[in-house]
Amino acid sequence: MRIGILGLGRIGAFHAETLSALDAVESLVVADPFMDAAKTAAERFGAEVADSPEAVLAAGVDGLVVAAATDAHPALVLAGVEAGVPVFCEKPVARTMAEGVEVLRAVEGSGVPIQIGYNRRFDAGFVAARAAVHAGELGKLHTVRSTTLDPAPPPAAYIAASGGIFRDCSVHDFDIIRWVTGREVTEVYAVGGNRGADFIKAAGDADTTGAILTLDDGTIAVVSNSRHNARGYDVRMELHGFQDSIAVGLEDKLPLRSVEPSVTFPAGTPHDFFMDRFTAAYRAELTAFTEVVAGTRPSPCTVADALEAGWIAEACTLSLHEHRPVTIAEVRGA
Repeated sequence: MRIGILGLGRIGAFHAETLSALDAVESLVVADPFMDAAKTAAERFGAEVADSPEAVLAAGVDGLVVAAATDAHPALVLAGVEAGVPVFCEKPVARTMAEGVEVLRAVEGSGVPIQIGYNRRFDAGFVAARAAVHAGELGKLHTVRSTTLDPAPPPAAYIAASGGIFRDCSVHDFDIIRWVTGREVTEVYAVGGNRGADFIKAAGDADTTGAILTLDDGTIAVVSNSRHNARGYDVRMELHGFQDSIAVGLEDKLPLRSVEPSVTFPAGTPHDFFMDRFTAAYRAELTAFTEVVAGTRPSPCTVADALEAGWIAEACTLSLHEHRPVTIAEVRGA
């Protein structure tokens, strides 16, 4: 099949590399506002270069990958849908929830599948955790802990346009909690601090946050995030039930140092970046998209799915700023 890619920045170039190695993908057509980025990708991966999104769609692509700046997501997704081309779009759907809801309304009933990029759904550990929960191996859940700690903050310009740590970083935890447990979040309480980069505080954001989520069955989920984790990129989940407890990310590349006597775990080189931690997951995610394009499976992460994680992020952002519990119904306007 022939896949178009819009946006050849860090994640777009990574997707181009991944797609170029998949057996189902015969050719790539790429475009980026910065032509040099498109040409570099074309040289590396044998792709064709187009000078606009319209030209990519006119090139006869079977599927479209949107990895452009967030502000461009709605228009590019709708362009693909209007052309009848299945779309993979990196999260978030749009810069604001209002825009995301507009996208959902515009694509409902179109019959064109859209997959939103939440890669943790394709990580082997999270897949196994979900299977264990749904098989009843843990019994009734009572506690979930989800962690995302970045080794260093992104640039100041990125932070200023990110929408905040809950919308940019924690949203991955929110999505995977929903997906693994099969439950919905009803209420949140969030706190945050700034003990690192001054430009994060100047942007009105926090560099380290904690959030307590109450799920619709009474399970408590604790989410911990930070832009500063000197030892590496740390993504983990614990699930505790009345019959068993399990963990995702408890492996030799875990960026954590034990001070217990005679303990050598973890013994590997710590993960230092999300592309290192989730290389296999990204490959599985884009393989799934080729199956969506081929019509052999439905979208594994729809626009509606992505918006649910977005509402949790909105609630946590409001909770942080107003120092109070916030229900999901409140931010939805229900």
